[in-house]
Amino acid sequence: MSITKKFDLDERQRDRVIAMAWEDRTPFEAIEYQFGLAEKDVIKFMQEEMHPRNWRKWRARVQGRKTKHAKLRDNEVSRFKSNAQRQITGNRISKKKY
Repeated sequence: MSITKKFDLDERQRDRVIAMAWEDRTPFEAIEYQFGLAEKDVIKFMQEEMHPRNWRKWRARVQGRKTKHAKLRDNEVSRFKSNAQRQITGNRISKKKY
């Protein structure tokens, strides 16, 4: 059974999981928290959804990367997103503030 069917993910959710999996700062634990997919499920999902060449690139990129595992991260990093990421408030996107 495919991961998409097992976890009943629609197209929007599939796209979001792929985006989160590619993001360096988003740990697998964040994906599990939001969608219920453990690290091994994310790996299988990415393999099912991606072209083999792209899957190999993604796998090489995330394998052993400290930022993809919450337990391996520095203690000062306790968020799912960058501080520079825009904040969404209501229907408006606020400007970046440095």
